[in-house]
Amino acid sequence: MPPSADISEDFGLGHSKPSTKSADLSHVSNFSIIDTTLREGEQFDSAVFDRKTKIALAKMLDGFGVEYIEVTSPAASKQSRLDYKAICKLGLKAKVLAHVRCHMNDVRIAVETGVDGLNVVFGTSAVLREPSHGKSMDYIMRQAEEVITFIKSKGLEVRFSSEDSFRTDRSDLLALYKLVDKLGVNRVGVADTVGCASPRQVYDLVLSRLTVSCDIECHFHNDTGCAVANAHAALEAGATHIDTTVLGIGERNGITPLGGLCARTYVADRDYVVNKYRLTGLRVLEDFVAGAVNVQVPFNNYITGSCAFTHKAGIHTKAVLNNPDTYEILRPQDFGVERRVSLAHRLTGPSGTAPGSLVLNFRTTKLRTSRSRSSAWLT
Repeated sequence: MPPSADISEDFGLGHSKPSTKSADLSHVSNFSIIDTTLREGEQFDSAVFDRKTKIALAKMLDGFGVEYIEVTSPAASKQSRLDYKAICKLGLKAKVLAHVRCHMNDVRIAVETGVDGLNVVFGTSAVLREPSHGKSMDYIMRQAEEVITFIKSKGLEVRFSSEDSFRTDRSDLLALYKLVDKLGVNRVGVADTVGCASPRQVYDLVLSRLTVSCDIECHFHNDTGCAVANAHAALEAGATHIDTTVLGIGERNGITPLGGLCARTYVADRDYVVNKYRLTGLRVLEDFVAGAVNVQVPFNNYITGSCAFTHKAGIHTKAVLNNPDTYEILRPQDFGVERRVSLAHRLTGPSGTAPGSLVLNFRTTKLRTSRSRSSAWLT
């Protein structure tokens, strides 16, 4: 039985619209990606990007179709300023955003590089404020007003984000968002800086912020394994922009991976994701970044991992060879990768090699036979 044209129809996902207020606010089928591999990704332990690598990566991200590319603060070093001036001259379709502290000196330096906008951040939780910058919420609000007014006078996009949003007092947080919204920011940002939030907490917080008129950007760390689920929950609650990095690299365990976000939203609305992003470029992009930071793409990586579309047990292989939708929620051909089916081993059983079970598309499927400790691919 051939798969239907719409994966959401096959599995009852993605296009159902319950008559609830929150369902109407969902942006699962209307969101933008802010890829921050050139900022958050630079903070990964083994990341040391030279200008050639930064330019190549910016071009690849642009080719993939991300709407924004966030870069390290140009105030961080002279080299950063020169590198991002070069990137701003590439003529990319993606907008280039500089990530900066809420400090006038940093902002003035960033504006001079030619970026399309600034992503301004200030730590707002008590646990972060006291040992970090020592500023009060009143001070943060006054500084935000000065910085945002200056950036807007230059005609640039501006996002204001609270760092460590989920450990910030809720009343302080909402008061800050309302202030910057009135000042005319393009987006307010929610940051799960330590990866402590659950999808339910994310949904509730984003939903409570919908009194603002601007867009909502979210940044989720993966310390407790919820980054992809949290990103999806945020979109369901009305967030409009999600931060990602290639392979999820970043501080500590990193953030929402680009491939993971694509996989999750693909299930929700395949047509939207397939038509918006060049998914077949994901593997090349991930291989490039893996090489740049000297790591291997994990075997269980979303979409491109070596086992992502591998089937072994007999009951699985028989079903997949007849209809891949039985055990695959993602279609490998949409991502330019291959399905692999392992045969002739002790788990195959009679059903896995039964007559009629080998009807498949050989362009997207490889067969493997196992012989003791060795294996050979049959194509």
